[in-house]
Amino acid sequence: MLKSYFADFLADMDGVPARSGRSAAERLMAYWQQWRETRSVEECQGKCLVVKLGAEVADLSESMRLALEEGTSAIVDRIEHTIISGLEDGSLSVDGDPRDVAQTLYSMWLGASVMAKIQRSPAPRLV
Repeated sequence: MLKSYFADFLADMDGVPARSGRSAAERLMAYWQQWRETRSVEECQGKCLVVKLGAEVADLSESMRLALEEGTSAIVDRIEHTIISGLEDGSLSVDGDPRDVAQTLYSMWLGASVMAKIQRSPAPRLV
């Protein structure tokens, strides 16, 4: 189930950077926007399994944890490649290693997604 989920997710994700005529920064922002539009609180039924299941299944099943690790690593790979493209085309600048930045962005996005589920709102709130 998780491998199929990630295959579909990655195919969708690959469609965003493939759109020509955009800078890497625009493609990266388009990814976040597409994620927000298709996997937000209202539209999340079955679409955000990492957010819904990640911590729970990682503690219960080593094979599911490994599937989650492999899938999320592939997502981070794509974010990293987009960052590298942005450095090359001049649309992005980062302090630090592109892989570390990609991992941090994805981790922050997952955390924000969990909070959106808890608060039932995609809007950021100060607690």
